[in-house]
Amino acid sequence: MHSAAVSLEPMPTMWPNLRVRNTPFTERVEAVGARGYTVYNHMLLPIAFRSIIDDYWHLKQHVQVWDVSCQRQIEIVGPDAARLAQMLTPRDLSKAVPGRCLYAPMVDAAGGLLNDPVILKLADDRFWLSIADLDVGLWVAGLAHGMGLNVRVFEADVSPLAVQGPKANELVARVLGESTHDIGFFRFASVEFMGHEFRAARTGWSKQGGFEIYVDRPDLAEPLWDALFEAGADLDVGPGCPNLIERIEGGLLSYGNDITVANNPLECRLDQFCHLDADIDFIGRDALRRIRDDGPRRRTMGLFLDTDTVGPVRHRWPVVVGDETIGAVTSAAWSPAFGQGVALAMMEWGWWTPGAEVTVETPDGRLAATITDLPFADPTT
Repeated sequence: MHSAAVSLEPMPTMWPNLRVRNTPFTERVEAVGARGYTVYNHMLLPIAFRSIIDDYWHLKQHVQVWDVSCQRQIEIVGPDAARLAQMLTPRDLSKAVPGRCLYAPMVDAAGGLLNDPVILKLADDRFWLSIADLDVGLWVAGLAHGMGLNVRVFEADVSPLAVQGPKANELVARVLGESTHDIGFFRFASVEFMGHEFRAARTGWSKQGGFEIYVDRPDLAEPLWDALFEAGADLDVGPGCPNLIERIEGGLLSYGNDITVANNPLECRLDQFCHLDADIDFIGRDALRRIRDDGPRRRTMGLFLDTDTVGPVRHRWPVVVGDETIGAVTSAAWSPAFGQGVALAMMEWGWWTPGAEVTVETPDGRLAATITDLPFADPTT
């Protein structure tokens, strides 16, 4: 066991205040032993329960319940809702039907990434943007107002609860009914709990599979949490949260860490979600077409780090060859599956070849590293 990789680095105490909101599940999360929080969309998000490595193995082998209420829903509703939703993203939404979830990068006029939400189409004139950590609602409301669109834009009182892991299907079916087996990948459907219909989507921020339940009745939040834990006792259900190691291995990019407005979706490996030749009108179309035609100059790649312990990335770590800086590490962790460090890095053109050897400058010294493609190939499967 690599103790330095397991322990959470001590952090200053976060003083509670009204700018950082609790969630409908906060009391339950604290009762099962959250070891710390981060702030995401002005709300609490747990960061670990046992240890990051113990949580990692549990997620890959069993089932976890995650309080991801911080994944806020920006609702767009009204006659011009579909037009506004399409203006936000280079992904073609024209053929989406109600019940569909679509990963949809949002860009500004220069093609910079503003967010990478999942868009849920509730009806032809109603959408939820399930957002990453940024005040996206202000941008969307500003566009609606500036263009005189006939829509309402607001943050819906909806708190997602994720159930993730290889036993998630069984657990969700026990609590929300066998019909959940029929929900397709990146689809959602109505499910009943205590006489109320929630929307459940086969989505989640892990590669292990599972569901996100959109809780729009705060009074039913704790009963739902309790029901999942009671029904999953024999499945070794446990509390969890997005796991740094698992999401790096899976190539899942974190907005604000691995991608920012300084990046465009083409350099962030999101090409398949950018329909630049489709007959759609979206902000940043001309800029993204120019970037495509010229060719992106950077690309997100994976790195294997020759080390048995990895500290937190508080500032981007330069990736160098000799005296030349050719990239920057944005997220890193020690992987128990690989027995070495793994990292995500934004690499300059010419340094996208798997197997190339580079050096990473960390606060603790230089590390030898090897470039790899994404996602990392899981050695445990």
